Amino acid sequence: MRLDGAVALVTGAGSGIGRAIAVELSRRGAIPILLGRDVAALEGTRAGLADPARGGVLRLDLADPGSRAGIVASVMGMADRLDLLVNNAGVVEAGPVEDQDEEVWRRMIEVNLLAPMSLTRHLLPSLRASGQGRVVNIGSMFGDIAFPYFAAYSATKFGLRGWSEALRRELADQGVGVTYCAPRGTRTAAAEGFARYVQAFSMRLDPPETVAKRIVAGIAADARDVYPQGPERLFLLAQRLFPKGVDGGLRRQTIAAAKP
Repeated sequence: MRLDGAVALVTGAGSGIGRAIAVELSRRGAIPILLGRDVAALEGTRAGLADPARGGVLRLDLADPGSRAGIVASVMGMADRLDLLVNNAGVVEAGPVEDQDEEVWRRMIEVNLLAPMSLTRHLLPSLRASGQGRVVNIGSMFGDIAFPYFAAYSATKFGLRGWSEALRRELADQGVGVTYCAPRGTRTAAAEGFARYVQAFSMRLDPPETVAKRIVAGIAADARDVYPQGPERLFLLAQRLFPKGVDGGLRRQTIAAAKP
């Protein structure tokens, strides 16, 4: 994909991976439209762009279906086209299943899964008209390997991965590409909320900038998928070929995580 001059809508752009992706896209000449709930945080991201004057800010709560319905008018009011949709916004809540209520699950499903599906549907005509349109869905390694205490979050990311696979095949002859990205743990504010599980499961956390560079390189290369390098590749293979072995390893870590 040609990034120089491309108009890119990035959700969850106020912090973490979304902010880093927007900055990296702008460094490569793209024109980011920054979407999120916190205008001050979005303005902070815009200030860090290669050319802040070319960046746009769009306040929208992706958990609200009514707000999502007006996305086309909002985007077209800021740009004359859309080349790239980066569905990055996400909510992660970790903990024992019995300690979480349905409202927590519902918000994760709305933001992590239904919002990308909804935005894609609404913006598909614009992406198709681009001539090089691309949908980029930011999933997680938890969308391939389901971790204890992240059951609902894993469910949303498994769903996003399946949606991406089906969407890619559906749009293959319509001039719109689909890239699914599965970062491992990333050093963001959200990760601070489940620090005890990071330690118990010996998770490696990458800086958002490292993750963003890998993702944007994948977008430029029209990659089908973007996965991290390193031992996670072997873990993923083990999950597919020897799931009982992975069960055993995670069970021991689960016991450790349950201790006060």
